[in-house]
Amino acid sequence: MTRLRKWVLALATLWIGRRRRAGDQGPAELGSPAPSRAKTAVGLLLVLLARRRRRDRPVVGDAERIVAPGPPDRGAETVVLVLLALAALAAIGFIVAYASFSVVHLPDELLGLSLGLCCILIGAAFTVLAKRLVVTEELEDDYPDEHPQAQREVAQIIHESGDRITRKRLLLGAGTATAAALGAAALTPALSLGPVWYTEPLDRTPWRRGTRLVDEAGTPIHAADILTGSFYTAFPEGADKEDIAAPLVVVRLDARALRLPRGRRTWAPGGIVAYSKICTHAGCAIALYRKPTFPVLEPGPALVCPCHYSTFDPASGGTVVYGPAGRPLPQLPLMVGRDGWLRAAGNFSARVGPSWWNVRETPT
Repeated sequence: MTRLRKWVLALATLWIGRRRRAGDQGPAELGSPAPSRAKTAVGLLLVLLARRRRRDRPVVGDAERIVAPGPPDRGAETVVLVLLALAALAAIGFIVAYASFSVVHLPDELLGLSLGLCCILIGAAFTVLAKRLVVTEELEDDYPDEHPQAQREVAQIIHESGDRITRKRLLLGAGTATAAALGAAALTPALSLGPVWYTEPLDRTPWRRGTRLVDEAGTPIHAADILTGSFYTAFPEGADKEDIAAPLVVVRLDARALRLPRGRRTWAPGGIVAYSKICTHAGCAIALYRKPTFPVLEPGPALVCPCHYSTFDPASGGTVVYGPAGRPLPQLPLMVGRDGWLRAAGNFSARVGPSWWNVRETPT
C-alpha cells in the first residue's frame, strides 16, 4: 500500500505541475485545445484517493486515549533493572564456573544453580514489568473481524501501554545485555567439543600393565571366579572409582567363539574379555548383559546400554550391532598372574566415553 500511495502522489504532483505551467504561459492561443473536464476529474480523484490513504494511517498522538494513563513508577523500573543485572551476573557465573574447573571436576550443581537462577530472575523481571509498568486493558468481547479502525486502536493501545516507562533505552539495554549473557552461557559447553578447552584429563586412564582388577568392595578378582553367562563390574586397584575410565564390564565367553580384531588374540585369557563400562554414545553405563536364549534373534551374547539400547558384541571386540553408538567399546587387555588374579596387560584400545574432538587418538 505504501508503494501505491507514492505512485498516486507522484502522478497527482505531475498533473498539478503541468496545470501550473500551462497557466503561466498566459491565455491559450486561438485554436489550442482546452483542458478537458475528464482530465480534471481524474486529477481530483487521484488527489482525494491519496488523502484518504493518508487518513488511514494509525495516528496515535492526536487520537483520544483508549488506555487510561498511568503514573510513572521509577521504583519498579529500578527493580526490573536490578533483576536483569542479577540475571546477567548469574549467566556470567556459569561461564566462570565452567572455565575455572577441570573437565573431570565440573560442579554440576553450581552450573545448574547458575542457569536456573538466571532464568528465575528473568521471569521475575518480566513479571514486575507486566504488573507494574505496563497499563493493561481488558476486553471481554470476542475478537472482531479484520477492520482498519480496529487495527488502529490496537496499535494505539500498544503505544499507550508503555507510557509509564520513563527509562526505555536503559531497560532495553539491560534486557539485551542479559540475553547476550544467557546466550553466551548456553554456548559455553560447546567448547568441550573443540581444542579450545583443556581436555587432556579425558585422555588419561588409571589402567597400567599389572594393575589388578577389584570389585566394588576392593577385593581382587580371581580368574577362576569369572563364570560363563555372568556379568561382572571391575575397577583398577587403588584408583578412584569415580574416574570415567575406571569401571569395566567383564564377561567370560567361549574362547572358540572369539572374533577379536587383529593384534588382540592374547587380550582374552581363558575367554575372559573386559570393556569400558561407559557407552560410546552418550556416556551412560553399560548395565545389561544379554545371554542368547533364542538363537534366531539372539545369535550371541551382547552388552547393552539401557539408556538408548546401544548393543555391543563382546566376541568381536565390542563392535556395535544395534543402536545409536558410533564406535566400539574400548577393550582392555587382560592377563592372569601366577597367583591367578586378573590383571590389566596394558591400556584401553581407544579413548573412553562418548565422542569429542580427538577421541580417536590413543589414550594415555
